[in-house]
Amino acid sequence: MSGAGSSQATTYVKVAGRRVSLNVLTFRGVREPRLRFDRVATGLVRRLQASLAKSVPDGRTVIVTITAPIQQDSRTGAALEHKIRELLAGRRAQLESAIHGNRTQVRVLKGGARGTSKLIGFVHNPQPDPSVLFEVTRALLSCIGSGRRDARGDRWLVIAGQDGLAPFETVRQVCFALRARAVFKHILFAESN
Repeated sequence: MSGAGSSQATTYVKVAGRRVSLNVLTFRGVREPRLRFDRVATGLVRRLQASLAKSVPDGRTVIVTITAPIQQDSRTGAALEHKIRELLAGRRAQLESAIHGNRTQVRVLKGGARGTSKLIGFVHNPQPDPSVLFEVTRALLSCIGSGRRDARGDRWLVIAGQDGLAPFETVRQVCFALRARAVFKHILFAESN
């Protein structure tokens, strides 16, 4: 992702007399992958989540990407599940593999909180590269893990874009998949010109 990236900052403000922790995550120069949500894609991701979520250690989140179109989805899912179990048992952090003609990538990332998903998955078109999914997930997990729980206030997440190339739809999908609403009371999107 030459020229692309993210940065984050945390600040505190008062809103209606309550202390709010604002986690601000800024993205710039990012091309979004085209995600797929057809029955085969969502079914494969759901099956992986159901079979593997309890195998993912606390403090870790697994992200899986699969290039569409998915061929032999049941066999691909079973083989991918086996490979992810091996990856977790070997304490490795990434895997790239072609399974039954499907390009797959898996990353085990640090982060997560009670109530967030342990495994998320995305099916995407071949171009552009899905690396932005890993970047966005890593950045969001960093925000989720940053800051102490404060009983006196809420946590809000602000997603900001620069240069007109913010991956807002990708961030929205990753927030949804991670269940970021379990951590952040509000998630706001802002774009600078």
